[in-house]
Amino acid sequence: MFRNIAVPLAAILAFLLFWEGIVWINDWPNYKMASPSDLPPAFYKFRWLFLEMGWQTLWRTVAGLGLAVLVGTLLGMAMGFSRIARDALYPLLVGFNAIPKATLVPVIALLFIGQHDFNTVLMAFMISFFPIAVSVGIGLSTLEPEYRDILRALGASKVTIFRKIALPKTLPEFFGALKVSVTLAFIGTNLVEIVSPHGRGLGALFKSGETNGDYPLMFAVLIALAFLGIVLYYAVVALERIFAGWAERPQS
Repeated sequence: MFRNIAVPLAAILAFLLFWEGIVWINDWPNYKMASPSDLPPAFYKFRWLFLEMGWQTLWRTVAGLGLAVLVGTLLGMAMGFSRIARDALYPLLVGFNAIPKATLVPVIALLFIGQHDFNTVLMAFMISFFPIAVSVGIGLSTLEPEYRDILRALGASKVTIFRKIALPKTLPEFFGALKVSVTLAFIGTNLVEIVSPHGRGLGALFKSGETNGDYPLMFAVLIALAFLGIVLYYAVVALERIFAGWAERPQS
């Protein structure tokens, strides 16, 4: 337990020291490259804005991620259990995922004018559902047919087969994809907040710092986003240990 906490904290501290050292060695002013020591004053000065904007970014990200889990799981189930669905959906999903999401922000903003919360949640969903759908689809499609044949011979329904065999087998792949989707959802949220500004979220605070040339504020926003991403990531890790802890290999 101590190692699980101490090692990440030590790595973060080493990164901050390295960052501080790079700025100090190159003698960069804070209007060119802010250092970690420049960030606490920015956090304190705009502390209430960080709390308000951080919450706005967080709940929209979680909402988009939740929608991605629901839709991605359903699409993965369809692709995992049906060869026809897999052949039909894979090219569409891959093609859609290859489109730069920044180019979709203006399109969404024009389609849903004024629906800022909806647009942000939608982009967080669109950028994060793909890994979940693919991981669930692969996990279910590689299910050993012998298990299904035995359970069918014993009179088990498809629902029972999914609940008893397919679902537990897919959970490790699902949580692995969910860890990736967490970071992608934050990217989607901030794309809308920055590219299509509406004065809400950490992306809007970053844009304000850019407009006013406040580089410490800009870097403080980046650190705040990283912190929220880490918190959400470890929330997923906690859920993984609860529901799929049996798949974790013991480490020496």
